[in-house]
Amino acid sequence: MRIVPLSGITERTVTTNRTTTRVLSSGSGRVPVVFLHDSPASATFWEETMLALPAGYRAIAPDLRGHGLADPDSKISAVNGLSDVAADIIALMEEEGIGWFVAVGHGWGGSVAWRLMTDYADRLRGVVVVNPYSPYGLGGVHGLEGKPVHPDFAGSGAALVKAALVEAITERQSANGDIASLPALQHFFTKPPRRERIDALLASIYSVQFGQFYFPGDRIPSIMWPRFAPGVWGPFNALSPMFAPPVSRLYGIKPKPPVLWIRGAADPVVSDESVLDPAVMGKRGELADWPGEDAYPPQPMVSQTRAVLDRYAEAGGAYSEVVIEDAGHTPFIETPEAFNRALHEFLSTVRR
Repeated sequence: MRIVPLSGITERTVTTNRTTTRVLSSGSGRVPVVFLHDSPASATFWEETMLALPAGYRAIAPDLRGHGLADPDSKISAVNGLSDVAADIIALMEEEGIGWFVAVGHGWGGSVAWRLMTDYADRLRGVVVVNPYSPYGLGGVHGLEGKPVHPDFAGSGAALVKAALVEAITERQSANGDIASLPALQHFFTKPPRRERIDALLASIYSVQFGQFYFPGDRIPSIMWPRFAPGVWGPFNALSPMFAPPVSRLYGIKPKPPVLWIRGAADPVVSDESVLDPAVMGKRGELADWPGEDAYPPQPMVSQTRAVLDRYAEAGGAYSEVVIEDAGHTPFIETPEAFNRALHEFLSTVRR
């Protein structure tokens, strides 16, 4: 299904020295704002936010590697973490003639934003992370310092993706007008249920490139609970702390772009008790033989992010946290007025 962009959104195919992908854009201002989508999703998720930007801004949203209409030959090598995706963004900026920009990343795209900070801090005037996964990665670590539970990072990687979500994508199920009626997709919208433009949003989720080398990726058996370790392909393996750069690199980057952290208070995915966390699933009886909190505690994702950003501020950076009480995983879609208010205020402070 081709997703028709909203009026005011321009759709192009752009080829760089790294890959080819679909790029959505709007506005013609001097301040480039690059929107990075979650997984599974595509640039389509950002269209309304792009159109709501005030005058003076130029919005750009690509389909990231492995998603939407990005070249399927450009696979996500998990052993590179998210460095390939971050490098794709910089190549796109070069192709567009853009030097510095503001990055806005949601969920998995927020993890891409962390990587842009560690690898390309000099290109960033500001960073907005929206319900991002922990800077340490997703799964297999514990405590505020992100220490691995097991040496092979068992409990992180592609196997964290719910089987029902994979089934929904492979079968291209219909949500019958209410995305919240599909249990496999409820983690995108918790409250209030989204009813507008459902077909486009579902098509965006379903457009993820699927398979062993794509979404969610491969898995490797482990002798350690929960009996799986990260594989080497796909977006969720790339999220594994096994392949993430040391978080300490964030504290040493120069210059240090200001960070706005926006999160929905009701997000069940990025949480200190995430529905994706094997320990949480074990506590709920969804995974057998959980060894208990002493042996395999939950990952405090939100608390880890706050601890890292506190250290970032102590090292000379700056951040602010905005919590939207009536939102879940996608506050820019669920509560756009509150989200845009926080985003626009932050953008007004960006050095031009």
